[in-house]
This record gives sequence, C-alpha cells and structure tokens, in this order.
Amino acid sequence: MEQRKGRRLILFPLPLQGHMNPMLELANILYFKGFSITIIHTNFNSLNPSTHPHFTYHSISDNLSESEAAEKDLLLLLSHLNTKCFEPFRECLATLVSDVSKEPVACLISDPVFDFTQSVAESLKIPRILLRTGSASFTAVISAFPLLEKKGYIPKQDSRLEEPVTEFSPLRVKDLPMINSSDPERFLKLVHNLTYETKASYGFIFNTFEDLEQHALATLRKELHIPIFPIGPFHKCVPATTSTSSLLSQDRSCISWLNTQAPKSVIYVSFGSIATINKAQFLEIALGLANSKQPFLWVVRPRLVHGSDWLEPLPGRFLETLNGRGHIVKWAPQKEVLAHQAVGVFWTHNGWNSTLESICEGVPMICMPCSSDQMMNARYVSDVWKVGLQLQHRFERGDIEKTIRKLTVETEGDQMRDRLSKLKDEANLCPRQGGSSYQSLNDLVNHILSLESFVYKT
Repeated sequence: MEQRKGRRLILFPLPLQGHMNPMLELANILYFKGFSITIIHTNFNSLNPSTHPHFTYHSISDNLSESEAAEKDLLLLLSHLNTKCFEPFRECLATLVSDVSKEPVACLISDPVFDFTQSVAESLKIPRILLRTGSASFTAVISAFPLLEKKGYIPKQDSRLEEPVTEFSPLRVKDLPMINSSDPERFLKLVHNLTYETKASYGFIFNTFEDLEQHALATLRKELHIPIFPIGPFHKCVPATTSTSSLLSQDRSCISWLNTQAPKSVIYVSFGSIATINKAQFLEIALGLANSKQPFLWVVRPRLVHGSDWLEPLPGRFLETLNGRGHIVKWAPQKEVLAHQAVGVFWTHNGWNSTLESICEGVPMICMPCSSDQMMNARYVSDVWKVGLQLQHRFERGDIEKTIRKLTVETEGDQMRDRLSKLKDEANLCPRQGGSSYQSLNDLVNHILSLESFVYKT
C-alpha cells in the first residue's frame, strides 16, 4: 500500500446492491493508492461500517416513508431518493468539507443516478468525478438517446423490437436499455439527467478494461470531452479480502457443496438482487435444471417469486428426487463461487457486475436479462464476445435443458471457453504493472491530485 497522500476522497454510493459493491471496491482501490476514504451513505440499505473499518462513515437520513422504501417501481424509488436525500447530503458534505482537523477533500466520487450531487458539489466548489457501475457500451448507448429517439427506436414499439439498431450493431430495438415504470417518461428523464451530469463532471470511472470495450471507450472519449478511466475489473485490482458489502447474508454451505462436485460440472444460477419471476417461470426453471441431469447451485433470493416467501412453489420432494445433484441457497458469495473449479456455467440476469465477474473467471453464460442494461449486456455476451447463449423462449423447460447441454456437453461450450480463456487472461493482466487498467489507475490518481489547482466549472 502506498503512503497516505494527505488527501481525502468522499464517496457516495447509490443504495442498491449492484451499485454499492463496485463503489466500495473502488474505495478499496483508492485507499491502497494512499487516499483517505470517507463514505456517505443513506439509512435505506445502510452500509455496515465493520466490513470496511479502514473507511470513515457518515449516515444521512433519506426520509423515506415505509411505503416509499418498499416501492417496487425502481424508477419511482430512485426519484424519491433524489428528492429526499438532497438536503441531508448537502448538509453532510458541507460539514465534512469545512472540517479543518481532517485532510483536505480532493474530490467527491458519486453515482450519476444521484443527479443532485452536481449542484451540491458546485456550490461547495468541490470537483466531482462519476463512477458508472454499468458498462462503457451501455453509457455510449444512453448518451446517444437523443439520436435514437429521432430515429424512432425509442420509445420502443412492439412492431420494431427485432429491428437492428444500425448505429449500435449488433443491438436490436428490444436490447435498448429500458426500466419498466408506471411513468414511461421517467426513464427518459433519468437518461437525460445522466448525460447532462456526466458532461458537467471532472471525469468518469468505469469498472471495465480496454481490451473488452475498446470501441465504446473510444466513442465516449470522442463525444464526452472529459477524462475517462477504465480501471477494472475492480476486484482484480486490490488484494483479495473476506469483507463484503452484501445486503443479504451469504450462505457458505454452497462452497462446501461445490467442493464435492466434479470440475466444470455445476450450473450456477443467480438472477441478482432485484429481478423477480412468477410461479410458472420458477417451475419451468426448476424442471429444466432437473431434466438437464447436471448438478446445479441455485440462488433463490427471498421473495424472488411473486407471492412466495421462498421455495413454496417447488414440486413436493423436488430436492430429494435429485439425490444431492441440486443445492439451493438464499444468497451466495458470488465471486468465490464463480472462481470455484466446479462451476462450468453461469445462468445470469446479466447485470454488469455479474457479467464481468463471469468473464474474469472464464465461465460461459446462459443469459436471461430482465431490465435496464441487462438486455444490452446479454447481446454483447452472445453476439460480440460470443461467450454465452440467450434463452430463446426464456422459461420453457425444454429450451432450458437444450441450452444447458450446448454449454456443458457439446462443442459450442468448448469454443466459448477458448474465447473466455483469452478474455480471462486479459482481465488478469490489465491491472498489473504495464497493463491498461494499471496505467489508467495511475492516470486517475494523478488527475485527482491535480484537481486542487482547478477552478470549478461553471
């Protein structure tokens, strides 16, 4: 670890699992580069300071009512957070900046979904850098939303879903990012704010690497005119740690179970922290896994299934009939699972963190995207990097069994593993000395240190 640089960084993660994880990984990276780290976090999905005791934490009230905190409309929840966190965040940041007993604040690093952080940082004359927790390709697409709207791709029309988006080959209209909401215009407003706030920032950090998204990164550098720092994969940039920012308790019995399985034999199934499915879909998944005759580790998050607390929709004695071939947990230590020699396939919702982690461990994917950037990520997995397959009918047991067989016992799976082997090597090399992410991280550190001499943008 490098010597303390006498500078403090303030990080403000969006309180959703897929956003908190990379923000805390970034905090660790910058801590090991010599910065002091202060985390501002909301009461909603509050962080546990004991998991990263080398950081300083400040909790702010989000003032969410019980019904607002339980909101199922993700965009409405984000709207509530942006409205109600503004003043508590401003007061907290002002207090931290004015504390002369601590190191000077070099900059604020925030999630761009918190759109009020730009005006707060500007009022306090603090440079703000953004962490984009999605892919560079996703950011390039949403930055082009005005063009895509002009071309008629957005809002999506059922009659055009299979139409190619020629400006972003091989995407189809159905792959374009979208979050379902009671107010469809809310997503377009979010995208507009993201693009505006990005251009007003002092830089953009990505959890990706040059060899994986070279074209998208080049496009963003050309169009955004701000420094861009691809320094991922984050979890490969710092020493391995047992600390976790998981909002759910991880069941480590799955590691003991994996230790009993043959190499590359297990189908690991996890659809992330937000996605939900109905009972009929749940049953098709269960029977497709059982009929595949492959061992499987299945993460069934509490209330993953509409109207059920956990495993109630499973057929009677389902697990017993498998004779130990299946193991179900409520949550798993995913990075450790994907790195385990027994895991041969990852059936995923294709959130960016999951997609990148699978690539880093050389595990081919079955893609079942649900929302937001996941459709894009799945298309890149299947058609650009060619390291996974999309389920053609999503939840039909026969299609599930057929797709699993393609990746486990047919030559298609072997070809994907060959391609993944190269990407895995690149992912492991780029954070090391001489690698692209190593250099980009050094550029980021120097950029942060140079910001004290900047006059804040107006």
